[in-house]
Amino acid sequence: MEEKLISKKKPAYPINDELYSYLTDYNRNIKIPIFYEDLLRFDGAIVVYDKKGEDSLWVRVYYSEHERDEIDLSLKQMYMILHGDGTEDSLPYLTVDAIDYCTFGNSKPFRVKIRNILNDNYSYIYVKIADASRVYGLELEHILSPNNINFLIYKDTLIEEHVLGVPGDVFLEDILPTVSEQGRKKISKEFVKFNERCMIRLLGDMRAYNFVIVASYDFDQVEYRIRAMDFDQQSYEGNLKVYFPQFFKDNYPFVKMVSESLHEESIEQYKKEERSAIARRIKGDHERIHDLLNCMMKDKISTSEKVKQLKNDLFKYTKDVKFKKSNNMGDILKVGFDFVVRNYENVNTYLLKGKREI
Repeated sequence: MEEKLISKKKPAYPINDELYSYLTDYNRNIKIPIFYEDLLRFDGAIVVYDKKGEDSLWVRVYYSEHERDEIDLSLKQMYMILHGDGTEDSLPYLTVDAIDYCTFGNSKPFRVKIRNILNDNYSYIYVKIADASRVYGLELEHILSPNNINFLIYKDTLIEEHVLGVPGDVFLEDILPTVSEQGRKKISKEFVKFNERCMIRLLGDMRAYNFVIVASYDFDQVEYRIRAMDFDQQSYEGNLKVYFPQFFKDNYPFVKMVSESLHEESIEQYKKEERSAIARRIKGDHERIHDLLNCMMKDKISTSEKVKQLKNDLFKYTKDVKFKKSNNMGDILKVGFDFVVRNYENVNTYLLKGKREI
């Protein structure tokens, strides 16, 4: 059962000095004008309902009149720091339409809707408590996935951009029934790759509501991509199955679609393609990966029991004895990346040797 895969509550881990230094070196640690705790000073809230009239698990908060102007200005300045050069030229054209708060999940985020009054275009930013697990997850997503991701951190506050796309659970219910057979094959291919990517970089808890489906239109066809949007469960759980989206019951429709749409040979091919893509990204951004893993190897982002379970699970899965010598989650991830790169290089060496012989 799924309840046995995920711990009921993951604690937040503080950002240590090494990680702060890393974030500063890579322009993630920048002074911002407002903190998470500032937004907690709301006077009241009302329930936010979705388009179907159901409780969205978000509440819209409001502040006292003497604080609202200062909070709005600070949020607009923060938006410009995240998305622009930090200058205030565009501030007169921005307005804060809504500030929503969610008590569901670990991060308890604030979602801020900021609108350009000249054209009514709007975007969201999220304000959260800084958690080392989540920061590692965001960085690994930025480096190892096909998607860049923008975030900033200052002291105990984390600011994230909005990940565009349709949440997986909404997609399954509202959109998938209208998708063509060819479209289902494309989504199946992406789910196989997403499944492999999450396992390799140890991103857990990718239930359908924690990732989005992004559709791109190209002439006479639609391409699909799956993007993670929740990173709290980066390298935390001990059970290896937590890092495979295929094992969550919420994702069964995707798993069923894969089995109906793809041959076993195709599934294996797409896994190899994803492993190769990740190996190339690791090699291409080796210094940044090295710096990030050094931070993680000096950090504590899980329990010793979970570390022991995961390294044993990975040893059984890969037969690589180096996993058994790991002391923490950073060690485990480093061994995993080395394993992926080594296999990629071995395959390339074999192919090049075959070409020379021909």
